[in-house]
Amino acid sequence: MFTTTPSFDSATRQAEAAAGAAGVRIETIEAPERLGVVSHLFAEVWGTDPGHEPFAGDVLRSLAHAGGAVHAAFGPTGLLGASAAVFGPPRKGDLYSLIAGTTRISQGVGYALKLAQRAWALEQGARTITWTFDPLVRRNAWFNLVKLGAVAGEYTVDFYGPMDDGFNAGDETDRLTAVWRLDTVGSAEAPARPEPDPPPGPDGQPFTARDGRSLWCRVPEDITAIRRQRPELALAWRTAVRDVLADALADGFTATSMTRDGWYHLTRSDREDTP
Repeated sequence: MFTTTPSFDSATRQAEAAAGAAGVRIETIEAPERLGVVSHLFAEVWGTDPGHEPFAGDVLRSLAHAGGAVHAAFGPTGLLGASAAVFGPPRKGDLYSLIAGTTRISQGVGYALKLAQRAWALEQGARTITWTFDPLVRRNAWFNLVKLGAVAGEYTVDFYGPMDDGFNAGDETDRLTAVWRLDTVGSAEAPARPEPDPPPGPDGQPFTARDGRSLWCRVPEDITAIRRQRPELALAWRTAVRDVLADALADGFTATSMTRDGWYHLTRSDREDTP
């Protein structure tokens, strides 16, 4: 499933193909009125109240002016998704992705945005893109580690502090840091796991497994629904996954893949050598 990408030109072709498959047109935008529309889309995706958008239009305008980029995905009905990124420390060659979201889940829009962001980053001389994601959100973890081919080697407890949007309210904002090497797209799915270890997870089902230099850890199918319906169970999941992943990553493991049914695969492998 690995696709080697040695040049900006081939990365651009891949991005264009992904956009075509998703039925969208990707643009980088800087005009204030258009960035205001992007800000409203982020508010819709994250379920925030008016005036509490994750990124206001003026902030997006500033980061674009500072050398970052706001990518927007347009379909026949208008804006369907967007992302924003800035560069990290000087000479590091890393683009930091601040936010990415779409109103069309599992329709290829997010993938098209990330490949467009990747092509733009390569054109600017970047070698990696870094961002954070909630380790409990299974679909994002699979997308990041398998579809894109990023790896995660850092776990931060309560990264943002309390948040009151539609996804994070009532929970602590633990995050994994993903690093995507831009010379590849995609990674192999995790291999078959061994028999699970006791004790079970918060839902009473198998939760962890070990095999030599590998570790597996399961996350729930839909943590957002669990937060709404059973907040006490969501907090139990947060603690349980934190206890496994934070300790494992601190001990030198890296989250390199995920199974379709939601098991992280952590290894001590050469893929830890992310620049």
